[in-house]
Amino acid sequence: MTAQHAVFGHPITHSRSPFIHAAFAQAEGIALHYRAIDADLETFPAALQAFFADGGRAANVTLPLKEAAFALCASHGHAAQRAGAVNTLIWREQHWHGENTDGSGLVRDLTSRHGLDLRGCRVLLLGAGGAARGVAPALLDAGIDELVVANRTASRADALVDAMGEPGRVISAYWEALDEQGDFEIILNATSAAHGTTPPPKLPSSLVNSRTSAVDLNYGAAAVPFLAWANAAGCRKQIDGLGMLVEQAAEAFHLWHGRHPDTDPVYAQLRAQLL
Repeated sequence: MTAQHAVFGHPITHSRSPFIHAAFAQAEGIALHYRAIDADLETFPAALQAFFADGGRAANVTLPLKEAAFALCASHGHAAQRAGAVNTLIWREQHWHGENTDGSGLVRDLTSRHGLDLRGCRVLLLGAGGAARGVAPALLDAGIDELVVANRTASRADALVDAMGEPGRVISAYWEALDEQGDFEIILNATSAAHGTTPPPKLPSSLVNSRTSAVDLNYGAAAVPFLAWANAAGCRKQIDGLGMLVEQAAEAFHLWHGRHPDTDPVYAQLRAQLL
């Protein structure tokens, strides 16, 4: 019987997840049907229920549903519990169980594919939504020195900082006062500004030093504005979210099927499609 899988989000037509999981399944010899389902915060619970009624027992969740997915789960893995956000759903023991593979996927991409050493780094995290919550714990576990969280709604940044439970190591900053924060080895954009009509806020060039790498969790056209700023500001590396997308998908695939697929061929195919 072909397993039913899906990715939920809004918008979702841009998602590469169906391609990625189909490629993983083919390489691993697993029969898999994986589709994209458009659902916003209002329609997501009903859409998930309909997916389950159709035989769905495993799914991914993307913007803007990761925190809503957390609330719908009766149990959570450690990473999801700490993040307060879920990107991977598994039907287990008569309920939805939530995991979060965003952080481990990001760290694997940055360290293994791009050769970054995160230990001792000062990191600026732009955004405080589900994507930011998903990666913050993994960055701390990877040995960064300090995490500064900036969000246009300051209370959201404060809530993320409180959730991490490491005062002094994780702090919030006002977006309007980023020019007072000094420089960073990594500037990570976890906002969804480029997906909407609002242009991303301007950032001061004083955030950049000679070793700064800029990382956008978006990929494709959505990553262009931030990475263009990073290039103009002189960042040493400009990295989009394509590698993280593939790596977090591989982590989810492993949770569902017990196998960790080779990610390099799929990453290469997707990168060629974006060129």
